[in-house]
Amino acid sequence: MAKSKSIVLIHGNFVNNTSWAEWKKYYEQKGYTVYAPANPGHAGNPSDLRNKVHPDLVKTGFIEVVNNLVQLIDSLPGKPLVIGHSMAGMAAMKLLALDKVSGAVSIDGAPPKNVFPPFTTLKAVLPAFGFFSFKKYFMGSRTWYNQCFFNTLPEGDRSNAFENFAVPESFKVSRELVLNSYSNIDFKKPHEPILFIGGGNDHIFPPSLTKTLVKKYKDKNSHVSLKIFEGKSHFICGEPGWEKVADHILEWYEKI
Repeated sequence: MAKSKSIVLIHGNFVNNTSWAEWKKYYEQKGYTVYAPANPGHAGNPSDLRNKVHPDLVKTGFIEVVNNLVQLIDSLPGKPLVIGHSMAGMAAMKLLALDKVSGAVSIDGAPPKNVFPPFTTLKAVLPAFGFFSFKKYFMGSRTWYNQCFFNTLPEGDRSNAFENFAVPESFKVSRELVLNSYSNIDFKKPHEPILFIGGGNDHIFPPSLTKTLVKKYKDKNSHVSLKIFEGKSHFICGEPGWEKVADHILEWYEKI
């Protein structure tokens, strides 16, 4: 069967769709039609969003994120390849379960509700749930981003990465991921191919979690693949060498 030439790039928490700008151009140069939508409440320039939070941000949960993507996908001529990073890795898994895609890729992806994360994950992302906060949303400090997101970047590059990509995040997204049954995945169900990619030095979703997610899928006739890129952080899609990750995905997709 001919592969879809459409790709949907889904951004995760703590950044927005500007983080996919180079990927979008890269894949378009290879002949794909690429969509990189902003999740609801995330559209705009990151620095502007830090100064004035989008009015829809606090209304946005994981369910709104997925529904927004379904609306886009249903408008396309065929089922696309979807590539999601971080929280959006779980969105890619959900879209796969909903049979909306020709293939799915989870990069440094969040687990569903029915997979318990390791302690290191809980420690890193606990502030993003806002359980002990009087604020209406999460805005990571430079120190938090440096430790959890940009940890493999040279120190001199971390400030620029924060300025260019860091955005406020809705507590509701993280809460629905861990508390709402919508975020469960039926791992026994047949599905289109899925590829899991992990960063060997990811401080939010470590490679051990990525490997656990791969092992959860049980249908023997469905294709599940794994690739760990050693030395890569949670910023795997933006740090130097991201092209190798992008190329690996296309090579995988064109072979399956």
